[in-house]
Amino acid sequence: MKLLLIEDNKELANDVSAALIDQKVNIEHVDTLTQAREKIGVYEYDILVVDLGLPDGNGLEIVKLIKQVDPNTGVLIVTARDSVDDKVLGLELGADDYITKPFHMAELIARVRSLFRRKKFKGSNTIEIGELKVDILSKSVFINEESIELTKKEYDLLVYFLYNKDKMLTKENIAEHLWGDHIDQADSFDFIYSHIKNLRKKLQKNGGTDRIKSVYGMGYKFTTTV
Repeated sequence: MKLLLIEDNKELANDVSAALIDQKVNIEHVDTLTQAREKIGVYEYDILVVDLGLPDGNGLEIVKLIKQVDPNTGVLIVTARDSVDDKVLGLELGADDYITKPFHMAELIARVRSLFRRKKFKGSNTIEIGELKVDILSKSVFINEESIELTKKEYDLLVYFLYNKDKMLTKENIAEHLWGDHIDQADSFDFIYSHIKNLRKKLQKNGGTDRIKSVYGMGYKFTTTV
């Protein structure tokens, strides 16, 4: 899961980031509308967590923008305001959920997880394709009911393939999703090949099928038919 946190309170942002990183979420943080616009203009995200009270404007502007740019991105608005109007307007603009400060970190994590499942997997906690089963809550992977061990990057890569099944993904798409804007520092995408090679090998354990296909000169595709 790739998430953009838009929050100007540095202490809260650090706490949220630490909690989500602990949940193996790939998180990026900005603290202004301007920075958020720049990020959204360049990168794709699964979830946006948006504080409404930002120093250079109302976070609702980002809600409206992201729904124009990518309607499939999940949006959770965060506010210290008691105004029902802000919450209603946010939902009308396309926000999927809201949480009011102060909040318990466990509640935020639960809402983010729930939103991710609703947006990407129609609310289901498990994904099954043939002999492959992935439990999103426990982050467990099974081949023919036998558990297999994946690294964090291998698991993230598999889930990214699953919610883009039968779609061609470039190396740039994959690198950006898994490493965020840190990928700008990379000299090449050769490391992607290594992760995919290892994932393929593990998915073929216990009689599993290699569903990750190379698209010559373009990228990779996870196929649901063999």
